[in-house]
Amino acid sequence: MAKPLPSPFDKAKVVAENRRARYDYFVEERFEAGIELMGTEVKALRTGEGSIAESYATVEDEQVYLINSSIPQYGNRGYADHEPRRRRRLLLKTREINKLNGAIHRQGLTLVPLSIYFNSRGRAKIELALARGKKVHDKRETIKERDWKREQGRIMRNRG
Repeated sequence: MAKPLPSPFDKAKVVAENRRARYDYFVEERFEAGIELMGTEVKALRTGEGSIAESYATVEDEQVYLINSSIPQYGNRGYADHEPRRRRRLLLKTREINKLNGAIHRQGLTLVPLSIYFNSRGRAKIELALARGKKVHDKRETIKERDWKREQGRIMRNRG
């Protein structure tokens, strides 16, 4: 029997989502982390811009960093500016960082960002997942399952 999913995080406004991650990886455990951002980055995210499609996270020197995420420059910026693809530090507790580091090194798992969102308090958060990569046959199985669910929905709609 599968273990129950943890309670969903408080997502008031989702800015960017990595939909490909659920296709490429088995999600084992999820974490919510804060992101260390500059002011223009927050403003760009509030307008709905940003991408985490090709990004990943690493643990370096007791810190977690988000790498290769793109937050474009804010249009009405003044002198303050940011680099769109810079490394961004993620804010996690030491115990969580140690747990992630152990899982990455011992079990060979990957840290994958699933979504960037604003919570109900207006703070930018990122949902990280400890994930195991899928093989080609696993991906085919996922496609078959998704198609069967879609077909079930059609059959039930046509019956009722």
